[in-house]
Amino acid sequence: MRIKLFQLEAVNQKEHNLRKILQFLDNSDCDLNVFPEYIMGVNDRFLTREYVKRIAEPINGDFVSSILEKSREKGVAVVFTMFLKEDGKIYNAAIFANKGKILSIYKKIHLFDAFGYKESSIFTPGIKPTIVSYKGCRIGLAVCFDLRFPELFRFMRLKGANMFIVPSAWYKGKYKLLQWFSLIQSRAHENGCYTIAVNQVGKFFTGHSLIASPLGYIVVDLGEEEKEFSVELDLNEVEEARKNFRLGYLWKGHLYREWFEEL
Repeated sequence: MRIKLFQLEAVNQKEHNLRKILQFLDNSDCDLNVFPEYIMGVNDRFLTREYVKRIAEPINGDFVSSILEKSREKGVAVVFTMFLKEDGKIYNAAIFANKGKILSIYKKIHLFDAFGYKESSIFTPGIKPTIVSYKGCRIGLAVCFDLRFPELFRFMRLKGANMFIVPSAWYKGKYKLLQWFSLIQSRAHENGCYTIAVNQVGKFFTGHSLIASPLGYIVVDLGEEEKEFSVELDLNEVEEARKNFRLGYLWKGHLYREWFEEL
């Protein structure tokens, strides 16, 4: 499967960001194209509720419709994020679309309430994991802060995922880049899944979009500049990793369930 990562810096103008996304897609001939979190817009170091309410859209709004049309025109799949307005609530959502049709919507479950920022004051958390079937691959979706919660990824692995896609806006800060690398590599190796984490760059975010292999080593690191990068991933490596490290078979769910019931 040929995958393209788009590491970009979003600004506070939604229309500008959308034009950039469409231009990136225009130049792509890859099967699957992946964008970061917060690509609708970033108005300051931390998003404000007023800003998000102003630019959020329903699923049939212009932002999504424009990206779907480009996906249909190019005949490609795309994973992108949006501030989704639905039933009077706003979700931080990742959309998986193929050839102009939405295959799945994932609403970020673990909201970023840390370092003085409180995403939960802006967004409603999702409650359901999401796995998409695409070109013989089972792809689990997560968003940014979800990386710190291995239970989500283990659940998706047990439901058949062999790849994770994690759009992110990973903030700069002490040890944050170290944590970024270690979390992505851990989620990849402990589940035997390719893990594709596409991050924003610029003033507030660390960049270094990564692909970690099912064995945990880094396949791609995009550094700190805005750029696009395509790569061919061999899904046979998933089976090879799981054959050598039988972590899925050695997992003792019945014991873990008993432990958690005692809490």
